[in-house]
Amino acid sequence: MRFQGEEEAAAKVPVTSPFGYNSPLVQVSLIGLVCFCCPGMFNALTGMGGGGQVNPDASNNANTALYTTFSIFGIPGGGVYNIFGPKITLAMGCSTYVLYAGSFLYYNHQQDQTFAIFAGALLGIGASFLWAGQGAIMTSYPTATRKGTYISLFWIIFNLGGVIGGFIPFILNYHRKEKAETVNDMTYIVFMCFMSAGTLISLTILSPDRVVKDDGTHCTNIKYSNVTTEAIEILKLFRNWKLLLIIPAAWASNFFYSYQFDNVNGLMFNLRTRGFNNVFYWGAQMIGSVGIGYILDFSFKSRRTRSLVGVGIVAVLGTAIWAGGLANQLNYSFDKPPKRLDFKRSGSDFAGPFILYFSYGLLDSMFQYSPCKTCRYAGFYKGVQSAGAAVAWQVGKKKIPLLNQLIVNWVLTTLSYPLLAVLIYKAVKDTDSNKPAEDDDTASGLPPPASMKDGYKELENSITTEKDG
Repeated sequence: MRFQGEEEAAAKVPVTSPFGYNSPLVQVSLIGLVCFCCPGMFNALTGMGGGGQVNPDASNNANTALYTTFSIFGIPGGGVYNIFGPKITLAMGCSTYVLYAGSFLYYNHQQDQTFAIFAGALLGIGASFLWAGQGAIMTSYPTATRKGTYISLFWIIFNLGGVIGGFIPFILNYHRKEKAETVNDMTYIVFMCFMSAGTLISLTILSPDRVVKDDGTHCTNIKYSNVTTEAIEILKLFRNWKLLLIIPAAWASNFFYSYQFDNVNGLMFNLRTRGFNNVFYWGAQMIGSVGIGYILDFSFKSRRTRSLVGVGIVAVLGTAIWAGGLANQLNYSFDKPPKRLDFKRSGSDFAGPFILYFSYGLLDSMFQYSPCKTCRYAGFYKGVQSAGAAVAWQVGKKKIPLLNQLIVNWVLTTLSYPLLAVLIYKAVKDTDSNKPAEDDDTASGLPPPASMKDGYKELENSITTEKDG
């Protein structure tokens, strides 16, 4: 997405509040906590497989509704931010996460999907509000020289939500009977409490004119472009051959979640072990993002070489992991379900599938990072990604053979690697290391939209990889 920026309060003398509350460090930490409590906990809940239910149909339908509305409302979400500012926009978005978790508490008793599907559709709208606010904050609050540091801080705090969230179903269902398949009510209640806390924390976010940057200046008041202009500009991107090369990667980046969550974690492991696995899945995300981030940022002097090496590493690792997934998948199907594994009782039988699921988390973060470092167009990437996710959750509902699902996921990710390599070779330009940090973002070689001449500004690369939308 692109923004119009206007400097506000240029004549004001910046005033630092006690304890640095109006500093970018504190404000970025707060938005990280908001996403820890809301999208982070959503990731943990979804990673349970079926939203913690034995029958994943309600979760699949709810997620289809979620990603469908998110792909539509991702554009007007910026307009809501323009009207209400960060505090109200974030609070409205966070409140829909609470409702979503509450819908599964209701489903635990009534077994009626209607509320869950409605809550999923509403969450898609709310998520567009939340990520619009997060995008504006991460773009405008830090200085150019500290932006990378603050983005890394945000992702660490955010991903900890998935890790800590994994402990919730693990602890609360630890002593449930072996045959228990659905998480208890308290699991959903605790998720709702965290999400409610995120909603309250969002009300502590300061508006840009009250934030003082590290260099002592006031923040720029970021304004998203209007909805009509934004929609037209994103549609124009489909005529750009360079951006077309990113479509398979964008489509695949959330497509494999339904297979991994429902058909690996959800089918292969018992209830408490699914929560245990989630802790390590989202922990692997943190390890993978740090590793691939180092390669893409620091491994070689040449920007193009770093990008090509990064894609090459992900391609080799991805091929190995999906091959391991194939070997594992040949052992079970919908017609021949696997014996549920327990992290304490299953011994060595647990080790292989656990390492595979951990590796899926590792690959996810590395795969997400690669195309996003190449694509600076958040709206384009996120729209394609959400459309792919909406289709994927229906694939899971239709009970497509598990082997077929794995092969499709493997093919989609494999197709992405050579296309990204071509894009990097043709488009990524090496920059002078002595240039200012803000100039480095222009080195991808992707031509800016026509509206750039009117002052529209593109979103920072790294904020396009959020997991839930």
